[in-house]
Amino acid sequence: MAKKNLGEMSFLDHLEELRWLLVRSTIAVIIMGIVTYFFSDYLFDEIILAPTKPSFFTYVWFCDLSHQLGFADSICITELNFIIQNTEMEGQVNIFVWMCILVGFITSFPYILYEVWKFISPALYEKERKNAKLFIFSSSLLFFLGVIFGYYVVIPMSVNFVATFSVSKVVVNQFTIESYMGMVKTSVLASGLFFELPIIIYFLTKLGLVTPEFLRKYWKYAVVIILIVAAIVTPPDVVSQTIVAIPMLIIYEVSILISKIVYRNKLKENV
Repeated sequence: MAKKNLGEMSFLDHLEELRWLLVRSTIAVIIMGIVTYFFSDYLFDEIILAPTKPSFFTYVWFCDLSHQLGFADSICITELNFIIQNTEMEGQVNIFVWMCILVGFITSFPYILYEVWKFISPALYEKERKNAKLFIFSSSLLFFLGVIFGYYVVIPMSVNFVATFSVSKVVVNQFTIESYMGMVKTSVLASGLFFELPIIIYFLTKLGLVTPEFLRKYWKYAVVIILIVAAIVTPPDVVSQTIVAIPMLIIYEVSILISKIVYRNKLKENV
């Protein structure tokens, strides 16, 4: 389908462009999901289920940090007392399919961004269209950093918390594979999308929906929300909560800085 100028495109034309964006993005996710199939054994044993083992990188790093800070073995994790089980006949099949789709989405994210850029570019100025590579690179980088943060920080913190929390010694932790995988999906995707906040703020500021004054005004509320999230996903110790909260606060501060720059440039253009 030939691409029309924004002014020439009707509402149905926009819907058609959006439909093809979704179709091509879905195909990309499926292709990468199929590729994931050939590495599924390594994916599950060495990556997805790795945070369930005390030898996981994050747990070892925290133990070393504990010794360096003079806390002895206070935050060392030597045992994760739980088992993961399957309770549904088709449970492992469903988990396998959805994990392939999840990895397919993560690995094809740069291409999805490219499709999104093609969709929104007619509404941008010519000089802004030239920033396509920068947009795709920076957005992809932030997303992958968020995924890494979710995998190496949020997931092991969450696993450690639920594994050590107990209402009674009589209760034994036996988690289903569905609940564990659900936590994995939520942690990596939520973290990846949260790290996209500077890009989102950039476009919202360009559209006039957000101002740096607005973000600064509600800064204290954002801090409270971030601290609450950090407290929920981490064990009840200050070190763990700080490690989770600091990157999130930095992301919010970067978003405010970006909003200031965009807002200042808009004012200059309107003079």
